[in-house]
Amino acid sequence: MKIPHHTARAAGATAVAATALALLTTSPPAIADTIVPLPGADLTKTLSDGTVVHVWLDGESANINPSMGATPLHRNAWTSGNAHFELTPGNTSTAGALIEPGYVVGCQVAIDGGGPTAGVTVGSNGSVTPSLSGNAGANLSLGPGQAQSFYVLDLERADGFGADTHKKYNWVTGTSGSVSWADETIGLNGCGGYAQARAFVSYEIDTDTITIWAQPFSIG
Repeated sequence: MKIPHHTARAAGATAVAATALALLTTSPPAIADTIVPLPGADLTKTLSDGTVVHVWLDGESANINPSMGATPLHRNAWTSGNAHFELTPGNTSTAGALIEPGYVVGCQVAIDGGGPTAGVTVGSNGSVTPSLSGNAGANLSLGPGQAQSFYVLDLERADGFGADTHKKYNWVTGTSGSVSWADETIGLNGCGGYAQARAFVSYEIDTDTITIWAQPFSIG
């Protein structure tokens, strides 16, 4: 029996729709970014001259992004935060603070802010021993048991001769102040195991250095 033309066309449309549905159901679902709110950190210390220093980190978060190449060797995250200080001046203190925010990133290593961890030592100011080449958070290459620190700020200023210089800190005058950053990139390559990152902020006030450590977070 000959099938009417309009019936054949409808059957063809049904077949196309069925094929499209099959493609949709077999395609892997898109993986969305994961936004992780973080608790920050808080510390109060009295200096030798009686100055009371209150430093804290708030508004901290990380946006963990799946690998563009869908490989376990690549991680990507964007981080944000606000670093603050308040001073109650003592006998000799000069108001103001130098603020250096940064991150430590580790591959299969505990980044607990101090002490030897799988051959890696993390100093009180965020320094890592043994140190690795490079200081840009957007392009880190780490293997198992390695860690790298980097500073968030890159402030361009003219020196005394008018030449451009780049500073990893911001000097804030007065008895209180803050520094904020948003969408600071952490790009990690080469790490086949678990990876973590952790924020720290170093404050230099007169001759004292105070460092606060935030909570470590997983970047995959």
